[in-house]
Amino acid sequence: MNFPEDIKYSSDHEWARVEEDLIVIGITDHAQRELGDIVFVEIDQLDEEVEQGDVFGTIEAVKTVSDLFMPIKGTIVEFNEGLEDSPEKINEDPYGEGWIVKLKPDNIKDLEELMDASVYKEEIGA
Repeated sequence: MNFPEDIKYSSDHEWARVEEDLIVIGITDHAQRELGDIVFVEIDQLDEEVEQGDVFGTIEAVKTVSDLFMPIKGTIVEFNEGLEDSPEKINEDPYGEGWIVKLKPDNIKDLEELMDASVYKEEIGA
């Protein structure tokens, strides 16, 4: 499993990475492995402010549907439109082309509350 050191992790298995003044958010390698083959992603909150812990969409795999939880408070400003035609990008490259949304954070310091790679590994028993 892959655990990039330059991102933060939530206990709900989302990751967050700073890119300029935005936060890129996706699901972890662990989460995509647990879900299996991803077939659809739906985002409900585009251009809306979302609280930390709120459900901002769903991700559908062959055998299950799972909620997506926002790791920090902010406004969702972009959805990865490439996932509409190729949701499997999440399985293939969860930390790269499989990103899900970009967020304008209310407070960038909120990222400090999330886990680093070593703590996340312990959290999932890796």
